[in-house]
Amino acid sequence: MTLRFYRAEDGARLAYRDAGEGLPVLALPGLTRTGRDFDYVAPHLAGLRLIRPDYRGRGASDWTGADSYTIPQEARDVLALLDHLGIDRAAILGTSRGGLIGMVLAATAPDRVLGLCLNDVGPALQRGGLAKICDYIGRNPAGTSLADLAQRLPAAMPGFANVPPSRWLEEAERHYVETPEGLRINYDPALRDAFLAAFGGPEVDLWPLFDAAAKLPLALIRGANSELLSHDTAAEMQRRRPDMILADVPDRGHIPYLDEPEAVAAINAWLARMG
Repeated sequence: MTLRFYRAEDGARLAYRDAGEGLPVLALPGLTRTGRDFDYVAPHLAGLRLIRPDYRGRGASDWTGADSYTIPQEARDVLALLDHLGIDRAAILGTSRGGLIGMVLAATAPDRVLGLCLNDVGPALQRGGLAKICDYIGRNPAGTSLADLAQRLPAAMPGFANVPPSRWLEEAERHYVETPEGLRINYDPALRDAFLAAFGGPEVDLWPLFDAAAKLPLALIRGANSELLSHDTAAEMQRRRPDMILADVPDRGHIPYLDEPEAVAAINAWLARMG
C-alpha cells in the first residue's frame, strides 16, 4: 500500500496509509508500531475507509525527539491528519497506545469521534506489563536475521499459543529491519526515554477519559492472557458501559492480532452500530 505524507503543526512530516471508501476508521497502532499493525484485520473489513498513521518517530515518519513522543502530541497529530484529509469525524480503532489516544480524543475532541474500539487497553494498566515494555523498548533485538528472530518470538511471547510459524515471521518483518549489522528497530530509539519518563512519573487517573466516551459506540477486545489489561479492569469497564461490546480472545496476550474470529466479530458488530 502506498505511503502518503502530511505535515503536523510543528512541520514534522508524518506518514499514513489510506485505503477504501465509506465510514472513515482511524486505525491507531501500538506504542512502537506502525500502521502495519492492521494488516491482518484489513481484509476482514468492508465498506469503510481505513486510515493508518505512523506516529512521529515511528516507521516512515520524521524523528522529532523524546520530548515530542507523548500521547497529547500524538493526539494533536491525529487531528491534523483528519484536517488534512478533510474528515470531520472518524471512528477510532486503537491498539494499546492507540486506544489511549482514542480515549484522549473522546474527552478533548468529542465532535471528531464517531466511536471507539479498544484493543487490549483501558483506563487502568498493569504495572508489571508496563515494566516488561521497559525491558525492550528502544533496544535492537538479538538475532542476525528476521527468520532467526521469528524462531525466538514464541519464547518471548508466553501469553500466545496456537500461532503458526508464518505469523511470527510476518511479525518480525513488520516491526524490524534486517541490516548487514544485524536487526534494527523501525522507530526512534529515543522513544525509550519518553516511555521511561512517563513510567516513572506520577500515576494519572484515566477513568474520566473512559467515561467521556459514554455516548459513543464502544467495543473492547482483550487478549485472554494479557499482562497489561486485567480481567478486573475489563469487568469494571463493562460495568460502567453495559452496552460495550466485549471480546476475550483466547490464546492471546498483549496484543491480539485482530484477525482472530472473536476480534473480527466484535469489530464488525461495533461498526454496525455506526450504521
